[in-house]
Amino acid sequence: MLSLKDAIRPTTILEPEKLRSLLGLDLVVISETFQHTGSFKFRAAYNVVLNRPESEFVGVSSGNFGQALAYACKLLDRKCTVIMPHNSSKVKVDAVRAYGAAADLINVNEVSRVERLEQLRRERPDAYMASAFDDRLVIEGNSSLGDELVGIGLDAVVVPIGGGGLISGTVEAFERTKKPIEIIGAEPAMANDAARSLKAGRIIQNDVEPQTVADGTRTLSVGQHNFPVIQRGVKEILEVSEEKIVAGLKLYFSHANLKCEPTGALSLGAVLQDPDRFREKRIGVIVSGGNVDADLYARLLT
Repeated sequence: MLSLKDAIRPTTILEPEKLRSLLGLDLVVISETFQHTGSFKFRAAYNVVLNRPESEFVGVSSGNFGQALAYACKLLDRKCTVIMPHNSSKVKVDAVRAYGAAADLINVNEVSRVERLEQLRRERPDAYMASAFDDRLVIEGNSSLGDELVGIGLDAVVVPIGGGGLISGTVEAFERTKKPIEIIGAEPAMANDAARSLKAGRIIQNDVEPQTVADGTRTLSVGQHNFPVIQRGVKEILEVSEEKIVAGLKLYFSHANLKCEPTGALSLGAVLQDPDRFREKRIGVIVSGGNVDADLYARLLT
């Protein structure tokens, strides 16, 4: 049984000259597209399964956490079910099933993820209900990425934010070292509950799951465990238009030879909206994952 540090792949650090020259920025790309299961979520999922005694896990995910949980359960010989919206990326649904887990597809317009989770909680009382973000073990697992960034000399890092698991882990990693850094969230403008929550000083939920192209951020709100960490460690959360998310995805393809999913392009999209905000700084942009349907990716590129 491998420890978290031994199980994960170190993140990929890139300084693509073509992209840096185009933007005129000291830009460092931190890519989790080559992480196991194609996103940072493996860090969280493996840490959860490794540290819980249950033999069965149930997760709720639009895809990345689901396949990460499925793979972690496969590695650690546990049973797994993943609740997923019926319109989840096909590549993500297929991956969940390929890792040996059950994909429980629901129409979120008829039953919410939370409602379905409660149904399965009643049906399977001995299973662990694994949140994709609102769990201390998730935050601790994600902080392993932040640990890798501490020594590369960043002045600021931009982090995609949906439920808040990754950005919370990033905050805690830098808190442990007491190294000063600006931690900035990047969130779709049409799914801006985290930005509104940070400004209001309390969690504000979306009324429905926002159908942003960045499907990894289609959450109703940030997590209860995550929000206090965000409040104390995140300088601001930038709201990114759908157009800039797609523009970031295209630039990674054309100027960094990097395939990413729309959620992974959020950080660069935030930089594109206001590049002057990042002048004279060594800025890291986290690419959270690379799992995207080929047809959707082709449409976005063209």
